[in-house]
Amino acid sequence: MATLSVAPLVPLLPPRQSFAFFKLPSSTNGPLLPFPMLTLVPTKSSRFRFVFPKAASSVYSTIDDLELDTVNIADDVTQCLVLGCIAYILMILVTWLIGRTPMVYLNKVSGGCVANIAAKLESMEPCRSVKDRIGGSMISNAGESGLISPGKNVLVEPTSGNTGLGIAFVAATKGYKLIATMPASVNLERRVLLRAFGAEVVLTHPEKGLKGALDKAEQIVLSTPNSFMLQQFDNTANAKLQIHFDTTGPEIWEDTIGSVDILVAAIGTVGTVTGTGRYLKAMNKDIKVVGVEPAEWSVISGENPGYVPSILDVNLLDEVMKVTNDEAVEMARQLVLKEGLLVGISSGAAAAAAISLARRPENAGKLIAVIFPSFGERYIPTVLFQSLNEDVQKMRAT
Repeated sequence: MATLSVAPLVPLLPPRQSFAFFKLPSSTNGPLLPFPMLTLVPTKSSRFRFVFPKAASSVYSTIDDLELDTVNIADDVTQCLVLGCIAYILMILVTWLIGRTPMVYLNKVSGGCVANIAAKLESMEPCRSVKDRIGGSMISNAGESGLISPGKNVLVEPTSGNTGLGIAFVAATKGYKLIATMPASVNLERRVLLRAFGAEVVLTHPEKGLKGALDKAEQIVLSTPNSFMLQQFDNTANAKLQIHFDTTGPEIWEDTIGSVDILVAAIGTVGTVTGTGRYLKAMNKDIKVVGVEPAEWSVISGENPGYVPSILDVNLLDEVMKVTNDEAVEMARQLVLKEGLLVGISSGAAAAAAISLARRPENAGKLIAVIFPSFGERYIPTVLFQSLNEDVQKMRAT
């Protein structure tokens, strides 16, 4: 194994801290202005602090400056307003938690590798998937553009699971009703999670795949007043490309201190590999971008016709690697057993491709960044844990 020349990979932000009860220092006077005037200010340590402007005063109070104490709301109306602001902050912070996921080296599954592999753990997003970035961006951009507003518009979206969950999670926090169309082949657990977020689920014939779900979503939009389809598969202006160009790419670049040589990502709905790859190539044109797709239905390589999202920039890909489902499942299992990383089947496929690249002599000493898109617990009812499911069902109390 080559010696690393880069600093340890760490999250961009430090561990999250719990809020406590606060009261303003005695040196600040005057009532707090309404919450919309509150601002979020980055600090030199990449942390953020909340700033409360004071009425008729040039003094600003920040949460960093507040004194920890028990609040007597009856004695100080200002303290009550602070608590109200903090409660509102905590509510909207749910979506602020999206992104800035950590990277870790793969050490125990990398036998025979001459390159180093660092995995970006999108499995640590709030809803445990890279698709949280998409859901947050698509809804926020549509809202900021005046296309939708809570309580007025109904969101409609075709999905196979994780993107729908990301959208449902953000829709719930912002007060939107969501109708998700999906193939009936999608497992019950994902349907339950969508319903838990308040989404209405409409199933389509499984043999029609995602194209059938897309057609059904379009029908619903035509028949539902004030409905809006986010169009995740063709949405270039919002999350499927731009969010990864704006966030995922820069995070990998910064966390590797610009030392990344190869990016590996599952193709899926292609936003991750396209947006992230485009940013990294803009920073260093010599970076290679490798897409990974299932060998059983390799659409991008042209062997099996299927739906190809319009935002895919084929010219961006230096290579497309095929990984069989069996290889992906086995690698995902090895990642749990040897690295302690509970990730899904797509992560297993990406890891298998990254390890294959890392064993090539021409990549000796290079740094390969691979994206792990989702958390493994979501795949308990699938083939990934089939043998374990069978074993535990046979267990009896002793």
